[in-house]
Amino acid sequence: MKSLLTVVTTLMLALAITPAQAESMSAEGQWRTIDDETGEAKSLVRVWVEDGELQGQIVELLNPSEPNPVCSECKGSRKDQPIEGMTFLWGLERDGDEWDGGRILDPSNGKEYSAKAKVIENGTKLEVRGFLGFALIGRTQVWERVE
Repeated sequence: MKSLLTVVTTLMLALAITPAQAESMSAEGQWRTIDDETGEAKSLVRVWVEDGELQGQIVELLNPSEPNPVCSECKGSRKDQPIEGMTFLWGLERDGDEWDGGRILDPSNGKEYSAKAKVIENGTKLEVRGFLGFALIGRTQVWERVE
């Protein structure tokens, strides 16, 4: 019986995908969030998969309006907690080449939205959409991978 690594390596070679390319197509990693309205970099985030669920945490806010901001508008356990270090993306599950069915928090207003994400442009960018109800009504940000 072939090992899983042998099977995966064979499959990648058959599809002409190198291990480095396959890793770069992962949603996991460090990302620079880009505000969809201003085009400015807002934060550095870490995205990972735990128990099959895509999650994201704010590592650093870039140019915050005040030092050590907290999520004063958040509800529940996030209320008045520091934004840096906060898990703001959770519950997304893989659906083909996308992640779907999760939630995303906007710490600037404390609101939660349905969320989906997709790695684009050969793994250099992550398209993240937050929406209410239907995916047609919402906002999309394109985050840049940080090496």
